[in-house]
Amino acid sequence: MENKKRVIAKLSEFYKVLGDTTRLNILYTLLNGEKCVSEICEQLQMNQSAISHQLKILRLYDLVKKEKKGQSVFYSVTDNHVIVILEYGFNHMEEIINKF
Repeated sequence: MENKKRVIAKLSEFYKVLGDTTRLNILYTLLNGEKCVSEICEQLQMNQSAISHQLKILRLYDLVKKEKKGQSVFYSVTDNHVIVILEYGFNHMEEIINKF
């Protein structure tokens, strides 16, 4: 039972992280493949410090990973679990929106 409480608490934190529009936009952008910070900034029309701050939070919760290639750092979604959760969430919301 104690383990279940810990899992539920962590899941609640996970959903709080996903509850931010900017972080969801970043994750949605990364579903199409890895990107460097400047590419994410360009797509979301936001400044680098704002994007970097949100990427730090996403890394902290293991939703994105980074890989340094030369002078650039590229970000991508951590694994298939994150992709599935996001795709199901986006599909569900599209279905709800299309009902009305």
